[in-house]
Amino acid sequence: MTAGPVTAEQPADTSEAALERLTSALAANAERYDRTAEFPWDSIRAVHDAGILTLGIGARYGGRDISLTEVARVMQALGRGDPSVALLTAMTVFQHIGEARTPTWPQELYRKVADESRQRPVLLNAVRAEPEWGAPARGGLPATKVRRTADGWRLNGRKSYGTGSEGLAYHLVWAATEDDEPLVGHVIVPGDSRGIEVIKTWDHLGLRASSTHDIVYTDVDVPFENFPGVPVAEAGQDIARYTGVGVSLMALYVGVARAAQEFFVRFANERVPTSLGRPIATTERIQTIAGEIEAQLVQAEEVLYGLAARIDAGDERALPRAAVAKLLITRSAVTAVQTAVTALGNPALTRNNPLERHFRDIQCCRIHPPQDDAALIAAGRRTLSPLLPEGNAL
Repeated sequence: MTAGPVTAEQPADTSEAALERLTSALAANAERYDRTAEFPWDSIRAVHDAGILTLGIGARYGGRDISLTEVARVMQALGRGDPSVALLTAMTVFQHIGEARTPTWPQELYRKVADESRQRPVLLNAVRAEPEWGAPARGGLPATKVRRTADGWRLNGRKSYGTGSEGLAYHLVWAATEDDEPLVGHVIVPGDSRGIEVIKTWDHLGLRASSTHDIVYTDVDVPFENFPGVPVAEAGQDIARYTGVGVSLMALYVGVARAAQEFFVRFANERVPTSLGRPIATTERIQTIAGEIEAQLVQAEEVLYGLAARIDAGDERALPRAAVAKLLITRSAVTAVQTAVTALGNPALTRNNPLERHFRDIQCCRIHPPQDDAALIAAGRRTLSPLLPEGNAL
């Protein structure tokens, strides 16, 4: 079909009240999806109905500019409700942000995506990791290959940890040609293409409803324009499309930690041991623990929103700190949840209580790149280098 002009949408309501309603809607389904690990379509539809899945679509396609601070606020709210749904949403929003910054999609195809995203949930994600290769952030070429045909490209390979696998409208599959000087890039593959098989390998501790399964691509054909490959030496420029967005992704885990805090506070106020005769919230021990949890979360939020605001303002000194900021945010979020679990003991580890689920979900925050060792090595090299004294600038 020929895509016509995209009609500008009513802006998504990201006010505090609207996000609170969405958080509650996701939280109502979170335990069910955690137990069954089925794709969370009901919650994804709620996110779509709120207009959130169109965030990041550029003005050229009827969208609007969005700051990293606003993205972080949205992701924190969704993470409080259901972090699996928050992650699926984030992957889609980040693809829109990347396209608005540095277009790589065929124009008419992306116009179709933008238009359809206003009518139904259209989920997007980059599918990059592989069973043998691991994470692309560690370097190397993918074993997934794309070969020229008379009509376009043919894709073959197996990917691991393809978040959203069962529900993706478009897979952006990281692949390389088999030339002596290969091209690399994302192959844009419609989710209903022949030759896609989802292998249900995701039986995970946390984010169980994120559908992060393996995906096998067998002789999947796409048009020429669906593979904007570049020489290997230029592949790193792809990262520039997503500069800074990783910080806002960590907001979903701050949301998990805030949800854990909410359970802790409620439990402390409702728990009245017969030997005490009053809520444990009235004791100095529990008050100290509550203070420690809040201190950790204040620290996480100050780093998160402080750095996001600096990036939004164009502060060039902020971007090199994004990797360390991710480490600090996740450390604080994990510590906050761990503190609540340790204080409450067995009730915290009982599946009937949501704190047990929050404890499992928060463990996933460390897996996102850059992982702690990579962030620390980069920061250490920057601060030790005599050629980069500005690395210590505030």
